[in-house]
Amino acid sequence: MDLFEYQAQKTAEDAKPLAEKMRPANLKEFVGQTHAVGKGSMIRHAIEKDRIFSMILWGPPGCGKTTLARIFAHETRSHFVHFSAVLSGVKEIRSVIREAGDQLKLYRKKTVLFVDEIHRFNKSQQDAFLHHVENGLITLIGATTENPSFEVISPLLSRCQVITLKMLSADDIGDILDRALKDRDRGIGNMGIVLDRDARSHLIHIADGDARTALNNLEIAASLVISESEKKTRHITLDCLENALQNKALVYDKAGEEHYNLISAFHKSLRGSDPDAALYWLGRMLSAGEDPLYVARRMVRFASEDVGNADPAALRMALDAMEAFRFLGHPEGELALAQSAVYLATAPKSNSIYSAWKEVNHIIKHSGSLPVPLHIRNAPTGLMKDLGYGKGYKYAHDYEGAYTPQTYLPEKLKGDFLYFPTDRGHEKKIKQRLDKQRGLRYKGEENGE
Repeated sequence: MDLFEYQAQKTAEDAKPLAEKMRPANLKEFVGQTHAVGKGSMIRHAIEKDRIFSMILWGPPGCGKTTLARIFAHETRSHFVHFSAVLSGVKEIRSVIREAGDQLKLYRKKTVLFVDEIHRFNKSQQDAFLHHVENGLITLIGATTENPSFEVISPLLSRCQVITLKMLSADDIGDILDRALKDRDRGIGNMGIVLDRDARSHLIHIADGDARTALNNLEIAASLVISESEKKTRHITLDCLENALQNKALVYDKAGEEHYNLISAFHKSLRGSDPDAALYWLGRMLSAGEDPLYVARRMVRFASEDVGNADPAALRMALDAMEAFRFLGHPEGELALAQSAVYLATAPKSNSIYSAWKEVNHIIKHSGSLPVPLHIRNAPTGLMKDLGYGKGYKYAHDYEGAYTPQTYLPEKLKGDFLYFPTDRGHEKKIKQRLDKQRGLRYKGEENGE
């Protein structure tokens, strides 16, 4: 390489975004996803032994899918092809297949094909890969932010291992930012940039688990302070960061008091049947960088704890909202969370299930392992039948309405009730039916049945 070629290459390298410069070159530099790339994982073994298998990397933006693929490219002795589903069609696929055949025939090299955004391929494009993945000509690595169960055809999916990658944690994003600030070769370590604590926290929050976003925002803020300051040490303050990104930092600390204050306000607004307040507190948390799936999990819990059987559909609504957010991500998925919040706030309320479950745990803790009544024990052997296992059991479907009075609790708890449904929503129907059945059971127990 002569001087001009070296200078051109250096200029091209300098022109790359910070996120691209800081992209890890090996697993040692890779941050996060220890469940997928940690010691003993399939991916680590595949890289270390150069035994790459067909896989789909599924995860949110900026979590490391493309980076892992590039680490594969660097470590494998196979022919590696990077393919974009956005820019390519069946014609380009056929060209890759022909090239893979030549590599195997002429150089005895297998081809590893990385398809970025594989969910953008239609069925016919995915079909074009299928046979060649099946016969081993191509090892396919697909990357997608969408649920592969919906976006990748079943025959292709069955031939690939799905590796689920998680949103990067706040600590992961913090580590990535710190590395960029210290690295003098690829990062901005030679620019005298100092990131204030509040500004660092804000960068982490608005990145929302996306390493690329975090580094892009750091680069924008760094460019601003460099242009405005002649000092050797340049501070990125919270005010500077807000000006650079046009993004106001809300008062919020995911690990501190305000986190618990806001989630408490949201939960109590749902319980108090106030959809307006519930929407407001939901918006406050999401705008401040709270993990949406944390909020979704709290709504799933709320659906059982505070709505229960007063509206059994509430649990399904909360679960659907969580899955919809996983599927859509920001910002589209936020609407599903808002829909669920309104539904839960306006649903009839009952904590009967919650109260019953607390009582069950209390009884178990203080009464120990009470024996199962003989008549409802399983009797798979003759000896057990001789001992009375299953004797006198009444098969409910043999009786009118598929019900007959019978004791199911241990003898010590005979006659006890744990679940008390309310007169609200669907639970009113449950209560009417249960009151009738309990009345019949009580009479039966009084008569020694």
